[in-house]
Amino acid sequence: MTYAWSNDTPAIGLAANGTGDIPSFTAINTGTAPLIATITVTPTFTNSATSCPGPVKTFTIVVNPTAQVDPVSDILACNAETVNEVVFTTDRSGGVTTYEWTNDNTNIGLAASGTGNLPPRAVNSGTAPDTARTRWCPSSTAIVRDTSKPEIVVHPTAQVNVQPNVTRCNEEETNISFGTVNTGG
Repeated sequence: MTYAWSNDTPAIGLAANGTGDIPSFTAINTGTAPLIATITVTPTFTNSATSCPGPVKTFTIVVNPTAQVDPVSDILACNAETVNEVVFTTDRSGGVTTYEWTNDNTNIGLAASGTGNLPPRAVNSGTAPDTARTRWCPSSTAIVRDTSKPEIVVHPTAQVNVQPNVTRCNEEETNISFGTVNTGG
C-alpha cells in the first residue's frame, strides 16, 4: 500500500505534496487568525504489476496563531480612587484568548495573581507612592508567549502636618510654612 498526499496550504510549514507518511514538521502561523490546511490522501494498492487506487480521504490541520495581548498603558491613581477595570484585548480572531496575570506588590489592594481582566484597585495607606509591576500572559490553545509589564502606581492620600494655632496683632508680619510626611511627589 502506498499513499500520495497533497496539502492546499503549504504556509502551515508542510510541503505541498508527498508520498508515504506525513513527516514531522514545525507548524507555522505568523498571522492573526487560524490557518486551515486540507490534506488529501490517495491510497494505492499494488500487487504484481497492477495498481489499484482507493477512495480519497481528506482531513484538516488547523494551526492557531501565537497568543497576543494589546498594549496597556501604565495606571496612575490616588489612594482610594476608583480605577477602571483593565480589559485585555487582542488582535487575534477565530478563537478565544484567555489572560493570566501576576502582581508583585499586593499593598495596592490587587491580588498577587489572577485570570481574566485586571480588577480595579488603588490603595495606598503609606506616605510615598507605591508601585506594583504587573505581568500578564495571553494564551490560546496552550501557547503562552507575548507578555506585557505595565506598572500601576498608587499615590498616597495627600497629608499636611498639624500646625499650631497662631495669634497675631493687626498688621503684624505672619509666616506659616506647611509640611508633610509624604514623599516622592
